[in-house]
Amino acid sequence: MAVEVRQSSIHGRGCFASTAITAGTRIVEYTGRRISLREANERYWERPSTYLLGLSDGTVIDGLGEASFINHCCDPNCWVEEDDGRVWVWSLCAIAAGEELTFDYKLRNSGVVDMPCHCGARHCRNDVFRRRG
Repeated sequence: MAVEVRQSSIHGRGCFASTAITAGTRIVEYTGRRISLREANERYWERPSTYLLGLSDGTVIDGLGEASFINHCCDPNCWVEEDDGRVWVWSLCAIAAGEELTFDYKLRNSGVVDMPCHCGARHCRNDVFRRRG
């Protein structure tokens, strides 16, 4: 599936569909080096943005490639699924060519620190964080 990385209105750069995508399509693999959560925290704790994706076994993918630029949204058009040691991004609905791909990072589920949300969705769960004056 063809995707492209470019400037995003959500945050920094984002990943966009370069062609129309139908619902239930496997779009792109989330790739990168697998590291421990401890190593991820040591490397990235003070950084304002990362490309980390937590896995069910407690390890973390330090993202590389287009999928690492997929931004969070409280009303996403994609979901992430682990399958036989690989992580895939799937479309939840039809996605138009040029539309930004998003998935729910589950920002409040880290158990360590609440993460601010800047997704801009109409029903953003962290709306209080979006009002910065």
